[in-house]
Amino acid sequence: MNFSILLSSIIIILCIIVSKISTKVGVPSLLLFLVLGMIFGTDGVLKIRFDDYKIAEQLCTITLIFIMFYGGFGTNWKAAKPVASKAFLLSFIGTFITSMVTGVLCYFVLKFGLFESFLIGSVIGSTDAASVFSILRSRSLNLKDGLASLLELESGSNDPMSYMLTVIFLGLLGKTLTSPLAIIYMVFAQIVFALAVAALVSFMAYNMLRRFKFPVNGLDTIFVLAVALLSYSLSSVIGGNGYLTVYIVGIVLGNSSIKNKVTLVHFFDGVTGLMQMVLFFLLGLLSFPSRIFNVAPTAIYVALFVTFVARPIAVFSILTPFKISLKKQLLVMWAGLRGAASIVFAIFVIVNNNSISYDIFHIVFFLAIISVLFQGTLLPIIAKKLDLVDSDENVLKTFNDFVDDSDMELIQITIPPHHHWVGRPIMEIELPEDSIIVTIERGNTTIIPNGKTVIEAGDVVILNAKRTKYYDISLREIHINLHHPWRDKELKDLNLPKNNLIVMIKREGGTVIPRGNTVIRDKDIVLLRDV
Repeated sequence: MNFSILLSSIIIILCIIVSKISTKVGVPSLLLFLVLGMIFGTDGVLKIRFDDYKIAEQLCTITLIFIMFYGGFGTNWKAAKPVASKAFLLSFIGTFITSMVTGVLCYFVLKFGLFESFLIGSVIGSTDAASVFSILRSRSLNLKDGLASLLELESGSNDPMSYMLTVIFLGLLGKTLTSPLAIIYMVFAQIVFALAVAALVSFMAYNMLRRFKFPVNGLDTIFVLAVALLSYSLSSVIGGNGYLTVYIVGIVLGNSSIKNKVTLVHFFDGVTGLMQMVLFFLLGLLSFPSRIFNVAPTAIYVALFVTFVARPIAVFSILTPFKISLKKQLLVMWAGLRGAASIVFAIFVIVNNNSISYDIFHIVFFLAIISVLFQGTLLPIIAKKLDLVDSDENVLKTFNDFVDDSDMELIQITIPPHHHWVGRPIMEIELPEDSIIVTIERGNTTIIPNGKTVIEAGDVVILNAKRTKYYDISLREIHINLHHPWRDKELKDLNLPKNNLIVMIKREGGTVIPRGNTVIRDKDIVLLRDV
């Protein structure tokens, strides 16, 4: 037991070190986690034997639950909404097209059985969210015209479709689905039950987080962790698509106004990082590198099918009607990385059907290595060659945990009894340059201050000063355009709801500390304290 704990801690530390190295050598860290697992595995240096696919499937499913939940929770819906229709079409219709075209090529070129051909096409039909998120974040690679959000939303939401197709062709191969009606019902159950459970769990979780007073700090974090597990398991038990449910619940909660969201984001950021380490290391540990040489030609053929035939057909057929330029479609095509989800679905196939005529695990495993190594490594280079890198924006703005270091900072200050502000009205206080007091928390009361408000000992003052840091205060961005009713008005003339306050205006790359006579202009971004 002690040795296992020691080994696990060493592996996690090594993964963290490897992730640091990956940013310097330009290779995705997730690929290095796979290689690390192979080094520890049966054919590696330490010869740790692990070949129990059933246990591997269970562990991998748990890691995927958290990766998919955080994929939704961390997605900034405001940034993703303009491209959502295209992303979801790519996610569902695009995954179907990719799987079917790959299946046809496997049937006619590789001479696999009919259902076996479409089964492998289904397993590798989805793009890998972990790989896409990791590359965009680690390289701070923002793409023009919402392409980063498009890729994040597509890769985060297409696993359910791939999983559903895998279940269908696995059922056809194993003769558990014997009629068109059975297939139709299964598709209906997977989608409808998943959406119903997602709505129920989201409603319950949102109201608990908004209204329930947790007796101990940190229990709300544990509650959300349990919600992620509940979303998947409840949906799966009644026949729904658990991956679809957990992703939707993640999006709803991540884009809702709930308490301690910053704490939740940081917690799940760390948990998801750990899950990715565990998942990719475990997959590497499960593999036998000696078997890869036997399947390498087949894996390369399938990789060529999906990358240069199936994925382009899916992307071009869906995005061309939207009049998306050719170079943007080429980038979306190249960003279709295959990764951990496909390998996990391959394990699922092995656990549920031992009669497959080919080594599907190692074919998909090697294909994922090829995809992450070449497509992932070359993605930043191709984006630059196509002139689609947006150097003026931070890709992290597409995530809910974005912090912009160049703007303003909300600083929390607790006033001690002998502080020189005590007993003085705000108008007489020498505040730092370009700063303003946003709110004062006094006991259980929140005070929206004005110049005559007197500071008292024990007050918690929220001060808006240089640099932005996201605190748990309800702030809302309002984008001003030519038709907005606030345009060209002074702040004092705005009919704001009671206790609401404009705390900052972002203008032309800079910031404006609002005063009563400040005029709101076109293209301003107004930061409103929303009560």
